[in-house]
Amino acid sequence: MRDLPTPTLPLSTPALRGPSPARPAVDAAGIQVGWARHQDEVRAAQRLRYEVFAGEMGARLSTPVAGHDIDLFDDFCEHLLVRDEATREVIGTYRVLTPAQARRVGSTYSDTEFDLTRLRDLRERMVELGRSCVHPGHRHGGVILALWGALAGFMHRNRLDTMIGCASIPMWHQGVTSGDAAASIWRQLSATHLAPIRYQVQPRLPLPVERLDGSLAVEPPALIRGYLRLGAKVLGAPAWDPDFNTADLPMLMRLEDLPSRYRRHFLG
Repeated sequence: MRDLPTPTLPLSTPALRGPSPARPAVDAAGIQVGWARHQDEVRAAQRLRYEVFAGEMGARLSTPVAGHDIDLFDDFCEHLLVRDEATREVIGTYRVLTPAQARRVGSTYSDTEFDLTRLRDLRERMVELGRSCVHPGHRHGGVILALWGALAGFMHRNRLDTMIGCASIPMWHQGVTSGDAAASIWRQLSATHLAPIRYQVQPRLPLPVERLDGSLAVEPPALIRGYLRLGAKVLGAPAWDPDFNTADLPMLMRLEDLPSRYRRHFLG
């Protein structure tokens, strides 16, 4: 395994302006939002990810530290944390790969699942969002809004305008198994939220949607529904992730597409 460079975090890099570590944003619901500045804070996020992905969802994770979800992209990413103000426990997280760091690592995580050739003209102002998760005891709108608000503010301050990521659909969703739920969600969203062809991408390991029952009336997972409310588009058919046992939809969201009610809330 090759050595990885020390990560460049948004709070210590003049080019990337984030919230002050000494004064994290405090929400009325008793949660705090801030960017990880130290390895132990990153480890707290990785522990939460392991609990959710491996413990709750049954993902098969190859990790160098037991009980933590760690991959080669982590050292290049900024890690956004939501904490319970009373207990200081990390209850929500996103990781963010900026354009400069994507060049250093050589790709985004999404590149490993999809051919993103058509997005090449967006990359200079495009960040990748990934590994989103929230503690099962705190899955309410306040945590998600806090994460999204901090992300949108970070993007706006640093003149970045595009977000991409892989939005996961469990192979068992709303009582439907064998990928039929993912095929049905793809059928629905391809008719209503598909990006223009100039941005459409191809999965490297496609979910065989043509051989699955795509006629079922199932709702997308809550996170995907939230992205769609923010103006996100689906970039193409889902890929199958055998390690996480999920169907992953490629999604793109641009700040210019934020509905006005969210624009006022997130960007001031």
